[in-house]
Amino acid sequence: MQKITKRLASLIYLLQPLTFALLGILLISLGVACLLIWAYRTTTVPHTFYYLTLQFLPLEKRGLALVVLGLYVLGIGIWKLSGVVVYQLHGQQVPGQEVMLDYKPAGGPPQVTVLSGGFGLLMLAGLGEHVKRLTCITPVQDPVEYYYRASSLFSSQNVYYVVPTPTASKVYAELDDGTRLNVMHIDHHQTLAERHVDQLALLTVQEADLKEQELEHTPDLTIFTKRDLPLTRLAREALETADVLILGPGSLFESVLPNLLIEELRTTIQKSKARKIYICNLMTEPGRTTGFSVSEHLRQIKRYGGFTPDYVLVNVQRIDPEVRQIYAVAHQAPIDLSPEEYEETAVLAGERVSQRQIVIEGSIVVETNLSSSVVQYSGSMDNPGQSQAAQVLRHDPQKLTAAILELLRRET
Repeated sequence: MQKITKRLASLIYLLQPLTFALLGILLISLGVACLLIWAYRTTTVPHTFYYLTLQFLPLEKRGLALVVLGLYVLGIGIWKLSGVVVYQLHGQQVPGQEVMLDYKPAGGPPQVTVLSGGFGLLMLAGLGEHVKRLTCITPVQDPVEYYYRASSLFSSQNVYYVVPTPTASKVYAELDDGTRLNVMHIDHHQTLAERHVDQLALLTVQEADLKEQELEHTPDLTIFTKRDLPLTRLAREALETADVLILGPGSLFESVLPNLLIEELRTTIQKSKARKIYICNLMTEPGRTTGFSVSEHLRQIKRYGGFTPDYVLVNVQRIDPEVRQIYAVAHQAPIDLSPEEYEETAVLAGERVSQRQIVIEGSIVVETNLSSSVVQYSGSMDNPGQSQAAQVLRHDPQKLTAAILELLRRET
């Protein structure tokens, strides 16, 4: 009984409009009754109306039966209304509004699966308390133990880490100048800072050990692009049951794309009806994505994954000239939108006010503040006792969580 009372209590915020609605229905009913009486007295109606209007019953029983039937139908309507009602969230104030839509999907909180790496997976850990389950599929070349150890420092709840395949693998890249090396070692070579990745390849550890010396002489790396490696059961279930699939934040060629080289993982994502969200990098990566725009990032996802994200989150924030200069010295630049990339505009469903959205490469681009400026200290191998402070941009976990929840709100 308490559960029923609690559900119906939410209708208190609709008491006034419901009262007017019921009065309106009553007046309409009286009007229909008057018209029926007039029709019976002035025209000939089909004989079926005799049964539809219960004329075979005495007048007082006829009226009682219609009242009981009406109350029954009204009760069903009110019960169903209480399940989807707009109600005030207790303890929360919404500026300029007294009521707020409950944005939880009908089946409860969504299940979310993340393809990212490094600190990207840890930054999204806070999303775990807002969803049914947050499963993070680690990059194919990373051991899952690292993430479990790191996540324990953040006391992450409802977050699970799984490996995509039991086969130990390495990811190699061919740059636009023909250089081939492990994708994780590109940033160790300052001479490659102006280059970008042209081709990714996935090799098992055994293949890499055998071919590392002769990899430079392999004519075509495409034979290592789509690999028929086994997908773990946990990774497959996470992808098949996901309501939302998030790619990023993280290095495009080191963290996001390598898992898409696994054939079964890629085809599972393509078949999935999950909403797909890509979190674009804040800055280009020397030797990996130098010169890449938002559209180029999306084209690489389409190239290796065979799908287009539904949304792409792009950071929009004024960057101090000093910070820009620091990144420029490191051969990095902010990833901004340029008007040449715009394809069309779209209106997101569920918006109270129409809002124009940019569409690039088939993805709806949402520009929002996703970053925070932090001070990072770096040491020197030559002078271990000395450290140098620099102001850098990093994805902000709270801003990321808020932006993703806003997208889920728009979709429900």
